[in-house]
Amino acid sequence: MSIEDIPVRVIGPGSQPADEDGETLSYVSMPNDMSTYVAPHTPDPEAVKHLAAARDAMNWLRDALAEYDPEAEPRLANLSALDEASRELVNQILGEGEVSVTYNGVVRARTQESVLAGVWRTVYLDQDDRVTVDLLEVADAPHLVRAPDGRDRAIDASEQGAPPEVMNALPILVELETALERYEHEQLPHVINLSLLPVSDADVEFLDERLGRGPIDILSRSYGKCQIISTLTPNVWWVRYYNSMGTLILNTLEVIDVPLVVCAAPEDIADSALRLDEILAPYWSQVA
Repeated sequence: MSIEDIPVRVIGPGSQPADEDGETLSYVSMPNDMSTYVAPHTPDPEAVKHLAAARDAMNWLRDALAEYDPEAEPRLANLSALDEASRELVNQILGEGEVSVTYNGVVRARTQESVLAGVWRTVYLDQDDRVTVDLLEVADAPHLVRAPDGRDRAIDASEQGAPPEVMNALPILVELETALERYEHEQLPHVINLSLLPVSDADVEFLDERLGRGPIDILSRSYGKCQIISTLTPNVWWVRYYNSMGTLILNTLEVIDVPLVVCAAPEDIADSALRLDEILAPYWSQVA
């Protein structure tokens, strides 16, 4: 038998005949986007070596990363007084990472993670969206994420006011109430996976109404997208995971001070210290 006599069988989408009912086999497209570390684009070192204010800011950042202690308070530096050229250089060196945070409560602010895990830029805004304070932070999560900011609503698991079509929302609220009380005493996080429970649209709407919307919205973009929304109850969060095609794949309620998906791990912050040295080497080989 020659190779020409071997039958070829094609597989994959479009290779199979249609069913008798006219339906064809369909395939779910696989995710194809993933965020990875990309070194920020930086200008010619010779053109910016004279920017002393930017050098001082990076000097502070290098020390803050080297001295990072996960048990200590966040390290913050006020960059509001930077001249525009120095600010632009700092922005270019730090770049933009995966996590962005919006605050609309007692204060209005925006936080953007840098390309260095655990390094954040937070700007406070006035009512006309003008920047009033510009902060550089080193912490596992931005300091405002842990601020109470008016979130003081207790969990309401009572049947009063519950529509008849609501079936499983009340037991979920009872579980949240118990988990929250335990967290306050023992610091034990708790996750309720709504994707695995028989919850209806009415249940989700009722939970949303009872929990309310807090002032913090967080978006994390890595493999797909993760949306974290604060509720009006401290330490209770909605966390929703989407694949790269925007399809909801996991919907959870979490009892924790800050969802772990937001937080930078200590080893990632240690790695950020090394990467910062590499980024700064062409500018200031020794930062005194």
